[in-house]
Amino acid sequence: MPEGPELFLTSQYINNMCGGLIFSGRVEKSQVSKNSDVPFESEEYLISATSRGKELKLTLTPVKWGNSPSCKEQDCGSQGPKGGQEPMGLIFRFGMSGSFKMTLAAEIPKHAHLRFYTKESPPRALCFVDVRRFGGWEVDGSWQPNRGPCVMLEYEKFRENVLKNLSDKAFNRPICEALLNQKFFNGIGNYLRAEILYRLKIPPFEEARTVLESLQHREQSSATTLSKKVKLKRENPDLLELCHMVPMEVVRQDGKGYNPDSSADSAAFEEWLQCYSVPGMNSLCDANGRTIWFQGEPGPLAPKGGKQRKKRSKTKADPEGSSPKVTKSGARKNLKTGTYQEAADGTRGRKKKGKPAQEKTEDAGGTSARNPNTRARRKAIASQESPAVVSVAESRKRRSSARKDTATAAAAPRSRRVKVK
Repeated sequence: MPEGPELFLTSQYINNMCGGLIFSGRVEKSQVSKNSDVPFESEEYLISATSRGKELKLTLTPVKWGNSPSCKEQDCGSQGPKGGQEPMGLIFRFGMSGSFKMTLAAEIPKHAHLRFYTKESPPRALCFVDVRRFGGWEVDGSWQPNRGPCVMLEYEKFRENVLKNLSDKAFNRPICEALLNQKFFNGIGNYLRAEILYRLKIPPFEEARTVLESLQHREQSSATTLSKKVKLKRENPDLLELCHMVPMEVVRQDGKGYNPDSSADSAAFEEWLQCYSVPGMNSLCDANGRTIWFQGEPGPLAPKGGKQRKKRSKTKADPEGSSPKVTKSGARKNLKTGTYQEAADGTRGRKKKGKPAQEKTEDAGGTSARNPNTRARRKAIASQESPAVVSVAESRKRRSSARKDTATAAAAPRSRRVKVK
């Protein structure tokens, strides 16, 4: 799920890709999206982006806005020329899989639910891509008022907001759950909380107020100079300082936490992770159904009877190991010949309709003397040897032999009747 660093890097990506580009026409929404239409259309407009925590704002500004002679004569200010398209702001929340991508208009991704087209040839499109469709946008929206200051871009306000509101009931919860409360920790998500708590060796299910009250006392009793505070922050950062420092580490990876066009960046990001989804770490499901990864004891507020959800490790094939057991009986059908081959247990699959009754008896494993394959199967079972896969030629030969035996057996009674007469 995109978190604060990913949205910040997305805003940089948009500004880098769209800088100097002119967009034109209307904003196009996909037919399957349930988000609102974007009533914006202009012959020429610019796009810029900024982020705050887990929100991103896209600003669409007509090129002629504020620069046209009519606007200057009318002293339009922020209203612009009469009848012209006004600038529009769109607030995006990425949900579980939202991202932006610049691509050719002829190669728009399948899950691009909002598209902005450039005025060039061939045209390109800035697309909001959301595979799971949990994300969305708000037309003429503003930052959500119930979200606190950004942990990355508004650190001082963020710290003050937390320490002044420790009496809030949100801090009765375990620290791992409080860290996901965007009212106080705007920009922190699942992987960031795991990395922050891991570095400080804080049990994830320790009460949040207990963890943070010590920081409040430290804030009030501290008489150190600014230079010493900076040195202390670098050498021995507290939890709120790591809420700022760890996201900035992701940003300083030069895009390795976010790049829709590079798989190598995601590999480097996974290498940077120390705790989240790392083999050998413990994990539990919190009260919100989110998995928290940690090392050591979970803490006093851990859910009762909670089962650890360890990451499954990929098993390597053992070259000397025994062959896997066959759990399904029956044969595989040869798509080229339309015939069935024998399975490992010696049984055969279903035959085509219209086969003789005697062949059906063979398929059912009957003990008729006319069955030419019964004796061979008994020998194979007795010797405990897995029968080899029947080739197409051998399968045809056996069917031909079975038909001859059937014809001979059917003709025998008629000859005896003639002799009696």
